[in-house]
Amino acid sequence: MAGKIDDLPLAWLTPPEWAEQALSDVVALLNDHAHLERKAASNALSLLSQWPDANPPDEWVNTLTLIAKDEAEHLAIVTRLLARRGGELTRLHKNRYAADLRKEIRLGRGREELVDRLLISSLIELRSCERFHLLSEHAPDPELAKLYKSLWASEHGHYKVFLRLANKVMSPRRVKERWHELLETEARIVRSQPPGPSMHSGMAS
Repeated sequence: MAGKIDDLPLAWLTPPEWAEQALSDVVALLNDHAHLERKAASNALSLLSQWPDANPPDEWVNTLTLIAKDEAEHLAIVTRLLARRGGELTRLHKNRYAADLRKEIRLGRGREELVDRLLISSLIELRSCERFHLLSEHAPDPELAKLYKSLWASEHGHYKVFLRLANKVMSPRRVKERWHELLETEARIVRSQPPGPSMHSGMAS
């Protein structure tokens, strides 16, 4: 596995015990994971749709379409595994963690809004990367462990790509300041989530 969990620049690291709680209902966890991959693909295409001329156009378009393609492929993989485990993708899905993060977006403020959207996208990928690592280390099922291990590199790459794009929208100094603000906010938000079999759940007390 490329990289180590301690190398991730999160303001708060999830305790290993989280993995056991999340794996208490594998079908529910896989359903949640599949929806997150679907939303990640949609997010990349939404950024492209709302800001079609951001950054050098060729790089912007190529980068976001590649991310959307990766996430769609992950969706297919997780959905197939979900079906083999007797589950199916539910019609409705809520992710309070992502919703709470998006409340921090400075709406209607041009480049500041775009930078926030890119940084929050990066944060979600970063936290997912950390959670995949924990699940790969603690899943007793070899098939699940292999799945989460295989997704580490992709999520790790995506979080860095969104950061790089943000640094092309605004000065690196201002992006760095906002990034550190949002890292602290993300740590507070993820700790406040209810426990359960989901990728961005909190810890049971």
